[in-house]
Amino acid sequence: VHTPAYPHQMPLMRSAASALLGFSRQVPRQALWPAQAAAQAGLQAAPCSCGCGSLSHQPSQSFHSSASANRPEYHATTILCVRKEGTVVLMGDGQVSMGAMVAKPNAKKLRRLGEGVIAGFAGSAADGLSLLERLEVKLEEHPGQLMRASVELAKLWRQDKALRQLQAELLVADATTTLTVSGNGDVLEPHDGVMGIGSGSPYAVAAARALIDIPGMDAQTIAAKAMKIASDMCVYTNSNFMVEIITTPEATSAKPSQP
Repeated sequence: VHTPAYPHQMPLMRSAASALLGFSRQVPRQALWPAQAAAQAGLQAAPCSCGCGSLSHQPSQSFHSSASANRPEYHATTILCVRKEGTVVLMGDGQVSMGAMVAKPNAKKLRRLGEGVIAGFAGSAADGLSLLERLEVKLEEHPGQLMRASVELAKLWRQDKALRQLQAELLVADATTTLTVSGNGDVLEPHDGVMGIGSGSPYAVAAARALIDIPGMDAQTIAAKAMKIASDMCVYTNSNFMVEIITTPEATSAKPSQP
């Protein structure tokens, strides 16, 4: 081996010799980009989540909680609430599905809670009934305040480790307010008096909003027509409907008095 005349040339000669002999210096795994680390592990790196198509970006952080990220979609139910001219109609189908099989066609998914509150649930029956019981307790603590009771339930549902695992969603209404309550901490109120939950709710809500302004159609007629459309489109919804109705003082005063 030729000895260089100057000592500072020794590192350069060692690098050249290593390259000729096939040696490579090991790079720590944590210093590699994700695509390179995946290649060494024999795995296929996923494209960047930003949509640029690059494999060299660091994966983006997700700000969703594990409970909401793993929460499944709720099937086997369509619950619809329509509010028009002082009448509140809550209507739900009766189908219970276990996978691809219809387990029961006439389940009751609607309840009356206390004085003047009607509610329906989508999801697991045991979880839905458990949440309705807790909502009833909140209504006893805050009588006549459906909004406050629903917010308190959503806070409890979100904070309690046991309740956080309940797989259900609620649709509740009284004479003045319609709300949906979910395990993600959401308490939503519709802007037009129409709201639904469950797998067939997009079809039912769309149909009800299309019919809400038609003169001569009351809330029950609109709900029945919208639910029929949802049952024709959603395989998890049947046409065995159950109804709960609240008549407000506004609707009572609007009726003509009998002679």
